[in-house]
Amino acid sequence: MKFILIALTLFLTDYAVAQPAPDEPVKEISEIPEDFIIGLEDVLTVNVWKEPELSVKEITVRPDGKISLPLIGEIKADGLTPRQLDDVLTEKFKEYVAAPMVSVVVLKIASLTVSVQGEVMKPGIYYLGSPMTVLELLARAGGLNEWADEKNIAIIRTEGGKSKYYRFNYKEVSKGRGLQQNIVLKKGDIVIVP
Repeated sequence: MKFILIALTLFLTDYAVAQPAPDEPVKEISEIPEDFIIGLEDVLTVNVWKEPELSVKEITVRPDGKISLPLIGEIKADGLTPRQLDDVLTEKFKEYVAAPMVSVVVLKIASLTVSVQGEVMKPGIYYLGSPMTVLELLARAGGLNEWADEKNIAIIRTEGGKSKYYRFNYKEVSKGRGLQQNIVLKKGDIVIVP
């Protein structure tokens, strides 16, 4: 009985160590580019000047791409810049407030993510804080494990409603050949390591 308990304890200890948590995809920010596009799960603050009852300190963009605000209800935020959303909200609030001054600020970015799955040490969702290549993502994910098919890694990207497939041969790139395969990842890319 003692042997089974010791073996189980060792197994659980090894399992806990071998299963690291993926990187936190939410990034708090101090400054964002003017052309930043709001995405799903981003956290915003909406301030209507001199109208505290219409302002919202923290609101998350829902999976349907919308936010809900007092008086005006549901508004699509996904796909707009903060400035564009300011303009939309200003127009909507004009029905209720004389000359509304609305400002939208992005508090946290959760939409700029890529994911890696399959035969890597730490599969999961990773935040794109700056331009990142496939090789950099694989390094962030702890590298390939011993069962990975190094020659047939796939990158799936959706653009304009259509899926595109890119091939990545880790073995070639790590030897300095076929470097054009090491593409810069974009929001929503999925890297699959068979």
